[in-house]
Amino acid sequence: MKQSKLEKYINNITGKGSKVLSIFLTCGFPSNEGFEELALSILDAGADMIELGVPFSDPIADGSVIQYSSQIALSNGITLERTLEVAEKIKSKSDKPVILMGYANPFFSFGVSNLAKSIREIGIDGIIVPDVPIEEYDIFFGNDFNDLDTIMLVSPTSSSKRVIEIGNKSSGFVYCVSVKGITGKQKFVEQNSVDYVRETKNILKNKNVLVGFGISDENSAKTFSDVSDGIIIGSAVIKSLMNSNGTHTETLDLVKRIKNKISN
Repeated sequence: MKQSKLEKYINNITGKGSKVLSIFLTCGFPSNEGFEELALSILDAGADMIELGVPFSDPIADGSVIQYSSQIALSNGITLERTLEVAEKIKSKSDKPVILMGYANPFFSFGVSNLAKSIREIGIDGIIVPDVPIEEYDIFFGNDFNDLDTIMLVSPTSSSKRVIEIGNKSSGFVYCVSVKGITGKQKFVEQNSVDYVRETKNILKNKNVLVGFGISDENSAKTFSDVSDGIIIGSAVIKSLMNSNGTHTETLDLVKRIKNKISN
């Protein structure tokens, strides 16, 4: 199978002995004004890609931190249409990947075919829809996304057979959820989580595997990056933005420290 642009990008990073750092941002948080500049600053600080979250009123996979950011973004007037506009502005100023992450309901309302068309036109590098399970993959994505990277999630409750099925459907990378539950809840790394990620990567030898949920600092980032192709950080970054008091120095420092840690 022909490698996608996203797969080649990840392979180029891991081929040089580094690991991928993906940062999740809720579009329009903490403020609509200056958000594009924030995203570009995070990419400049060392993030390899941005997962751009479409704010939604009922984000079932997310904990209180990202739920709060969604509420603020919605109150700031952020819609799917606005999120796509922001993605286009980021892509016009950076060659690094932008992944669209959101829930099925807003995408259905917008129209899945229209969404696929917009993604192609803007040059968005992939899409994650956490509440579309493998059983509904063909129903949701249909033929509209055949040439686009659709990133599926595996979790500790996924059987080996299911991991393989999800891996076969995923392109770009597989999103490995490190813990049972929602984002932002894990306070420390448990060995069984590390073992699970290692086993998942072993099953999906020919796929890029990025780990998310429960990664909040340099040490947990290093631990999970050692058994995968890279990591995804969301709640820790959102929390630092909540406490930024109008500046983003703390957030940018966090990104720099984590990227340095997983590159050594």
